[in-house]
Amino acid sequence: MKRALIIALVCLTAGAADFRNVAKEAGLARTAPNGGVTSKQFIIETTGSGVAFIDYDNDGLPDIFVVSGPGEPSRMYHNEGGGKFRDVTQALGLTHEGWGQGVCAGDYDNDGFTDLFVTYWGQNKLYRNAGGKRFEDVTAKMHLTQDRVRYNTGCAFLDYDNDGKLDLFVSNYLKFDFNTTPKPGANPYCFYRGITVNCGPRGLPFDRNLLYHQEAGGFRDVSDESGIAKPDGNYALGVLTGDFNGDGLTDIYVACDQTPSILYINQGNGKFVDEALMRGTALDENGKAMSGMGVAAADYLHQGQPSIFRTNFSDELETLYRNRGKGEFEDVSVESGLGQNTRFVGWGCGFLDFDNDGWPDLLLVNGHAFPEVDRLNIDIHYRERAILYRNDHGHFVDISEASGPGILEKHSSRGAAFADYDNDGNEEVLVNNQNEPPTLLRQPGKPSNHWITLKLEGVKANRSAIGAVVRVTAGGLVQTGEVRSGGSYLSQNDLRLHFGLGGAGKVDLVEIFWPGGTKQTQKDLTADQVVSIRQY
Repeated sequence: MKRALIIALVCLTAGAADFRNVAKEAGLARTAPNGGVTSKQFIIETTGSGVAFIDYDNDGLPDIFVVSGPGEPSRMYHNEGGGKFRDVTQALGLTHEGWGQGVCAGDYDNDGFTDLFVTYWGQNKLYRNAGGKRFEDVTAKMHLTQDRVRYNTGCAFLDYDNDGKLDLFVSNYLKFDFNTTPKPGANPYCFYRGITVNCGPRGLPFDRNLLYHQEAGGFRDVSDESGIAKPDGNYALGVLTGDFNGDGLTDIYVACDQTPSILYINQGNGKFVDEALMRGTALDENGKAMSGMGVAAADYLHQGQPSIFRTNFSDELETLYRNRGKGEFEDVSVESGLGQNTRFVGWGCGFLDFDNDGWPDLLLVNGHAFPEVDRLNIDIHYRERAILYRNDHGHFVDISEASGPGILEKHSSRGAAFADYDNDGNEEVLVNNQNEPPTLLRQPGKPSNHWITLKLEGVKANRSAIGAVVRVTAGGLVQTGEVRSGGSYLSQNDLRLHFGLGGAGKVDLVEIFWPGGTKQTQKDLTADQVVSIRQY
C-alpha cells in the first residue's frame, strides 16, 4: 500500500497516465489463436504474434492489422473515426491462415500506398496495396518464395544502399519441424523450474537471417554476399533498423534469445558486419547473453543519437544500451532505473511520450512463454500486466501501478505497436495477446501539453521516408526521431513521427535528413496538428 501511494504521488506531481483498454468498444473483439491455451507442446505456439498500425487507404487515420496463428486469418480493421474500427479482412483479400509471426510495412513500389509483409513459420507473404482497395499476394511475383520451411520472425523494410527502393530484412528464429522436434520432457531443454514444458530454443538447430535487395522485377536474396548470413549461431527475434553510428547508412539490430544479440553495421558497399560485441550491444554488462525478444530505439537523453532498449526473459534485467556517440554503446540498465522488474517476460516495447513533455517514456508488455508456470504458485505468472516507465530527464521511474486499469490488466502479451490513431495528440498502444482479443490502450481526454505529428513523403528517397532522421527544436528542447519499418516485437508502429512539445505552442525548426544525404528544413510550425512534409 505504501509503495502504491508513493507511485501515485510521483504521478500527480510529474505527469499522470490513465490508460484504458478500449478494444471491445472499438470493435476489436476477435481472438487471434496461438496454439494451446493451458499448455503448449511446441515452441512455435509461444512466439506469435505481432500487430501493426498502417494507414492503408491514406485517409489520415491509422488502421489496425493483427497477426494470427492457425485457425483464423490475420485481420485488418479499418479506422472509421470516432474510435471505431471495422473488420475489412475479407474485403481486402487477406484470407491466408498459418503460423503467423511478424509484420512490417513500407511502400516498396513507391506508388503512394503502404504495402505489408507478414512472416510465418512456412512461407512469408508480401501483400501489395492496390490503391487502398485490396491487397494482392505478390510473394512469388517478387521472388520472395523460400526454398524450404523457415521459422521467420521479425522483419523490416529498409533502403540500405540509399537507391530510393526499399529492401527487406527477415530474421529467423531456429529450424523447426513438428515431426522431429522433441516433445515436452524429452531432454534437459524441455523443463522449466522442474516442470515439463515445450522444448527450446536451446537444443534446437540454428537458422540464418535473410536480406533481400530490391532490383528490377523483384527482390534478390543477398544474404550470403552481404554478410547477413553470418553469424548463424543466434536465435533471432525482434528487428530494429536505424543509423546507429551516424554515417548516413541504415544498420540493423536483432534481439536474440539466449544467444548474443546482433548489430549489423552497414559498410556502405553492400556489405554488413556484426559488430555487436565490440560496440557493446551483444551481451549485458556482466558479459552474459540474454533472452532478447522485443527491441526499440529513441534519443531518450536528447543527445542526438538513438539508444537501444531490449526486453528479456524473467530473472533477467530489461536492457538499455546508451549510445555514447558513433554507435558505441554502454549498458545503463541499472543506473537508468530499469533494474527492478525481473519477474516479467518482456515482449513488445516502445518509446512513447504519454504526457507530451518532450521526454520519451517507455512501455513494454509481458507474459510468460509457458502456461504451465501457473502450477508453481510463485510470483511468476503466465499472464502479467504491462510496465510503464516515465522518463524523468533520462532516469526511468516505474509508474505502472498508478497509470490506469489498462496497464494493470493481465495478459500473456506479445506484439505491441504505437500510434495516435485518432489524431488527438495522445499516443495509443495496440497489443496482441495469446489466445485472447487484442488490447487497445488509450488515454481519455485531451493532452495537457502541446504536440506535433509529422508525416513524411520521400521523392528521391523511398516514398515511405523509411530511414529519414528528423530533428525538432521547440521550447529550447531538441528532439530526434527516425522513420522505421518493423520494430518492437515483430510489429509495426505508425510511420508518422510524434513529438511532445511540453508548453511550447509552436515548433521553431524541423530538420529532415533524407536517406541519401539531402537536408530539408521547415520553420515556425503551429503545434497540436498533423503536418505532411514532402521531399523537394
